[in-house]
Amino acid sequence: MAHVSLRLFAAAREAAGSGTVELEAATVGEILDIARARFGAEFTAVLAGSRVWIDGDEPAAGDATPVTDGCEVAVLPPVSGG
Repeated sequence: MAHVSLRLFAAAREAAGSGTVELEAATVGEILDIARARFGAEFTAVLAGSRVWIDGDEPAAGDATPVTDGCEVAVLPPVSGG
């Protein structure tokens, strides 16, 4: 298990009530499962339309991408504006 920072932006941060959460997990998928369970249906809905990055890049193996101590997983919902 790795100690990882989950960074939440825009609607994901609002749904979770926090911008950063420290978690212990082995893969990106485990991190997202923990977050879904912790933050509930509204967060899960936002996550469904969001991009997930690990240390600034898309996870190479999707949810199966392993994480290491100190890495940062970011949830980036779509942004609208004009």
